[in-house]
Amino acid sequence: MSKLDEARKMINEIDQQMANLFAARMKAVEMVAAHKKEHGLPILDTAREEEVIRKNAQYMQDEALKSYYVNFLKYNMSLSRSYQHRILEGMLVAYSGVPGAFADIAAKKIFPDGSSVPYKDFKAAYEAVVNGECDCAVLPIENSYQGDVSQVMDLAFFGSLYINGIYDMEIVQNLVGIEGAKVHEVKEVISHPQALGQCADYIRDHDFIIHESSNTAVAAKKVAEEGRKELAAIASAETAELYGLKVLDKSINASSINTTRFAVFSRFANRNPQRDNYFVMNFTVKNEAGGLGKAISAIGDAGFNLRALKSRPSKDLIWEYYFFAEGEGNISGEQGEKMLAELKKHCSNLKVVGAFEKEQKLER
Repeated sequence: MSKLDEARKMINEIDQQMANLFAARMKAVEMVAAHKKEHGLPILDTAREEEVIRKNAQYMQDEALKSYYVNFLKYNMSLSRSYQHRILEGMLVAYSGVPGAFADIAAKKIFPDGSSVPYKDFKAAYEAVVNGECDCAVLPIENSYQGDVSQVMDLAFFGSLYINGIYDMEIVQNLVGIEGAKVHEVKEVISHPQALGQCADYIRDHDFIIHESSNTAVAAKKVAEEGRKELAAIASAETAELYGLKVLDKSINASSINTTRFAVFSRFANRNPQRDNYFVMNFTVKNEAGGLGKAISAIGDAGFNLRALKSRPSKDLIWEYYFFAEGEGNISGEQGEKMLAELKKHCSNLKVVGAFEKEQKLER
């Protein structure tokens, strides 16, 4: 046997071993995809991929081959994502509104292989996940200009779902109308109350009569159905295109930094002691002097940074409130467990709604 034949024989044997290992690896990828579907997580996890490549590259001792091996790892990652995309095509993502709503746009960006399912309101979308109709829900929790979405905060407190990710999406509001309409012809404008609030200066400057709608996309749909030049909606460019409308005037919101934070709710928590660095929790404090101060001190004294603390009526007793808290730090680790144990001493109710690595930005 020549050296060439011997080399080819070795390659064939190695390829057979690699085929078996590849199949085993893809079985593990299936398990990863199932976990992501169950916990409402996106496919791409850049930090995890970089960590795996950095760690596995150390196994290659031959420096001449290391760069080739890194490329091999990256290609494997790409194949794994492609396979996960195929597996997650049937993922159902609930949102409030109709096709073209900002939540629909956010859902498609977070889960590009899933199917967005519209519901009439926040509660219906939330309960669709609770009862198993959908795998997760994408709901807004805060807008940088109009503030908190109190209905969703209440659902997080009173409901059973967990937040496994928060995503920031820039909101660009536009005046949209039927084909052939001009801005000077518009007399009435319709949109969601938050969108109307974001564009209050523009509306006042044009002396528009305003009408409220349950959703920006619902408003756009109504404009398309009525077909009147005098009626326009405030909505996204994507929504305008979806309903056959045109943008009459773009970026009409008062603040140039208009962002909505969307939370992904799922039935299962996804806490990771190695990677979590952001948390969301709800609590009520005991009715005693300095109760809230003691609770806040328990968080800060343990080394956690409390980024936001918001109060809402508990609805159980008059003048009793619960607190929606967001903070930085690994609440899933040993120090986090100690902090929660101390916090429970001062709280009548405590629920860790979610813990994850970081808040992420969605590109428009």
